[in-house]
Amino acid sequence: MTRDLWIRQGHRWLALVFTVTVVANFVARALRPGEPPPVLTYSPLPPLFLLLFSGLYLFALPYIGRRRSAVKGAGGDQVA
Repeated sequence: MTRDLWIRQGHRWLALVFTVTVVANFVARALRPGEPPPVLTYSPLPPLFLLLFSGLYLFALPYIGRRRSAVKGAGGDQVA
């Protein structure tokens, strides 16, 4: 599997982990009076930051590929 596919699959799993941590946060707030422990409150943040970086990479992939193909096309036309 290529690196892009690994990042895409990791992004999907991170989205699942993020969703589960957010749901757990809401359930904890609904079942317990008062504020839940900070570990539970801030648990969605690490997957969220990883989602940010992998999402930005996946967003930029088409533009990076377009630039690479344009550079390959321009470099291949030159006669040495």
